[in-house]
Amino acid sequence: MAALDDDPARRAGAILTIDLGAIAANWRGLRDAGRAEGRPIDCAAVLKADAYGTGAAMVGPRLAAEGCRQFFVAHLDEGIALRAVVPDHPICVLNGLLPGTDGDFVEHRLTPALNHLGQLNSWRAAAQRFNRPLDAIIHIDTGMHRLGFPPDEAQVLANERGRLRGLRLALLMSHLVASEEQANPVNGEQLSRFRNFLRTMPGAPASLANSSGIFLGPDYHFDLLRPGAALYGINPLPDQANPMLPVVSLHARILQTRRIDAFQTVGYGGAWRSVRPSRIATIALGYADGYFRTLIHRTHVYLAGHRVPVIGRISMDLVTIDVTDIPENECRLGATVEVLGRHVTAEDLADHARTNAYEVMTALGRRYARLYVDRPETAS
Repeated sequence: MAALDDDPARRAGAILTIDLGAIAANWRGLRDAGRAEGRPIDCAAVLKADAYGTGAAMVGPRLAAEGCRQFFVAHLDEGIALRAVVPDHPICVLNGLLPGTDGDFVEHRLTPALNHLGQLNSWRAAAQRFNRPLDAIIHIDTGMHRLGFPPDEAQVLANERGRLRGLRLALLMSHLVASEEQANPVNGEQLSRFRNFLRTMPGAPASLANSSGIFLGPDYHFDLLRPGAALYGINPLPDQANPMLPVVSLHARILQTRRIDAFQTVGYGGAWRSVRPSRIATIALGYADGYFRTLIHRTHVYLAGHRVPVIGRISMDLVTIDVTDIPENECRLGATVEVLGRHVTAEDLADHARTNAYEVMTALGRRYARLYVDRPETAS
């Protein structure tokens, strides 16, 4: 007997569409922003948190095909998974070297970002044990106070370059604290600290600019740009027009509609009460899919071009919306509503949920049917 159509979107309550062409175009635009000053600058891609929720296994090969030559992830297992689909490109693990993992790094040809002298000593010991030079990326803390060589250890390294013996210094890097705030003086302070350290380590390539840092100008570009969020359509310039192409859209299906009288409650705890006879639709997503409970009475969706309020508490699997003012023929069973996309951006949803667009993106659920497209208008 012939198999039924095995299209997961046909069976799904919600569909997440990811435009790989838009990600590629965003990467090209960021790369070209760095090259505008007329000197050779490379552009990496940060694929941590499963490429900010969009799927590193799909995004990595697409960016490699576009010309991206270096990738960054946060965790060792992220690097191992990415290596399986990007076999030939340098991959840096930003969280660095945990005890007992040096063999995994060597086996999978991953480079740790070395964040303190202890990690440096362990990586150098691994180079001796495996009897081969190993690439090293040195992360200098210039003000984040999170990861990276603190000033005293950075000075030790500057004074004792022999601590790098047996290693190939692939990159010196630091991370900006407030790059999205272009007028914040901490940017210039970090730049000055980073330049001062670079003078003690001549000849090594350097990297400072994350997504927003690219827009701080050429002084911040050095040899390698490290965009992350902007690749996926998150605005690197808050309070300005977003220069990035949108990447994701999320649509959820209507499961049921019902009529209720005035003064009836909807959902757990009776948190919403109708003030008139109303029509309520229930759609197929919830907080298990990354649709935050803090969105209660604070956000909306779009149905057939109409803005529709989300009402009542967000449940694990279900959300209710007030469709009283929407024509009934547009609220049919299985119709889709836009939860995230052209009308409701990640920044919009983040504002409603009192968080940031990074959390919105990285919370994108595993239960959605994921539809990957590579639209020619964004890939060209």
